[in-house]
Amino acid sequence: MPVSLILASTSPYRAALLSRLGLAFSVQAPGSAEDLLAGEAPPARALRLALAKAQAVAAAHPHAWVLGSDQVADCDGRILEKPGDADRCRKQLTACSGRSATFFTAVVLTRGEPATVSHHVDRTIVRFRSLTDAEIARYVQLDRPFDCAGGFRSEGLGVALFDGIDCCDPTALIGLPLIWVASALRKAGLDSLAANQP
Repeated sequence: MPVSLILASTSPYRAALLSRLGLAFSVQAPGSAEDLLAGEAPPARALRLALAKAQAVAAAHPHAWVLGSDQVADCDGRILEKPGDADRCRKQLTACSGRSATFFTAVVLTRGEPATVSHHVDRTIVRFRSLTDAEIARYVQLDRPFDCAGGFRSEGLGVALFDGIDCCDPTALIGLPLIWVASALRKAGLDSLAANQP
């Protein structure tokens, strides 16, 4: 039976990141709930949601490797959601101005048969520079990052909002820590650099 890989995600950003590894994969929406749990720490929430996504898809494809991921961002104890519209995006960026936000990006690789699961939580700190209202408004107008946690695209114009980024894997902030993913896939027998891969 050929080894298959499924990305349990509706995120075009995660699909684009995974495609960098040069492996064949399919994408399936997990359909899992993303409820908040009172008192849950951001890294625990990210891991719980990543696991739920991966397990939801793996249940229907027990012989495939399934990759699930989720990201939760925190700024001074406040969860930074995907803003959804320009007004919420401006307010969220204003609250982050001159502060640091921590992004926890969890990823799970699992398979139903034989039962296997591995996971990782990446931690990235984004240091926002002090932003004027006009800068924030102009950024939101140009980049329209309404579907991005934190309300910015670090791979786009959003990088101009920062004083610095502290990380071990720059792809984690975009939504999928590829250094860990590549390592986990190699251990699973999926290695785009191996001679036996197409």
